[in-house]
Amino acid sequence: MARGHLGRRPDWRCARCADPWPCPTFRALTPAPGAGAGRLLPSLVLVLRQAIPDLRGRPEGPRPPEIVQRFLWLLNLNAEEARATALRLRR
Repeated sequence: MARGHLGRRPDWRCARCADPWPCPTFRALTPAPGAGAGRLLPSLVLVLRQAIPDLRGRPEGPRPPEIVQRFLWLLNLNAEEARATALRLRR
């Protein structure tokens, strides 16, 4: 995996390169959807559940559907799917 390229709370920037996490390096080293990325999905959802409250209250921060698309990029969700996912994760 992308050694050291982990998200840092509460701003969710990469601990190694300081880009918004998941950073380009982490994404590039993540398996393609058909090559085992599904095993990573449960971990990404756990991180996403922490990221939504951390990021949504910031004045310059993204809205929850944008956070969902950012953290679950490998699912290639459209805006409506991301919105529905964000609503479901609020519970």
